[in-house]
Amino acid sequence: MKHSFIDEYSELDSLIHKLDPRTKLIFALAFVIAVVLTPITSWQVFISYFCVITVLLALSKLPVSHVLKRSLVVFPFVLMIALFIPFFKQGEVAGSYNIGLWQVSVTYSGLLVLANVVIKAWLCILSLILLSSTTRLVDLLKGLQQFKVPQVIVLILSFMYRYIFVLADEVMRMKQARDSRNFGGRRLHQLRTIGNMIGTLFIRSYERGERVYAAMIARGFDGEVRTLHTLSFSWADAYFSVAFALSLIIPGILWW
Repeated sequence: MKHSFIDEYSELDSLIHKLDPRTKLIFALAFVIAVVLTPITSWQVFISYFCVITVLLALSKLPVSHVLKRSLVVFPFVLMIALFIPFFKQGEVAGSYNIGLWQVSVTYSGLLVLANVVIKAWLCILSLILLSSTTRLVDLLKGLQQFKVPQVIVLILSFMYRYIFVLADEVMRMKQARDSRNFGGRRLHQLRTIGNMIGTLFIRSYERGERVYAAMIARGFDGEVRTLHTLSFSWADAYFSVAFALSLIIPGILWW
């Protein structure tokens, strides 16, 4: 099975890749907060945010196809939730449509909320793609650990990313075994088979977790993740932080 790693391009050589993971974590968090707090009517600020994230993506040398593919994977979930907002938001009616026995109306305020959700979600997704694609997961987790994120959360993220591919392989093997036995029949029979597969996957995952935990205890694991690589801030981090802070502050001062 071909796996899609979130840090697939973390070994590229670029200015963004060389930054300390903690700098990139702060950048991503600050960018998301700035985007979320900006009112949708300040469209000039959103244009400046888009220019900032575009420049950073260009400096990171990430393939355009990779960025678009990653953003489109997450984007449909946001759109699916936000798509119904224009039909239920009260306000001036922009248009009415007959769907079967129902008549639904689209309001201008609802369309504004839809644009607010879609634009902000896409910008935030791009910033998270930049963070995860230019930073090795090990370094990212180490940065979270040094920011005093609870150790249990760091461990959960580490093991989740490490074993999600093992579980995906397990699902593919179970699917192949199901198809080789001529999976078909009535819909009720199919649902029962899929339910059995889900239950079996849960049991196997639980048993694998027990074996992994026993192996870790046998090797002296005490809950602390230790690595040979140490994180350190450089002058590049300082220059980047100043430039990035100005790129967020100046548009707000000019247009708010």
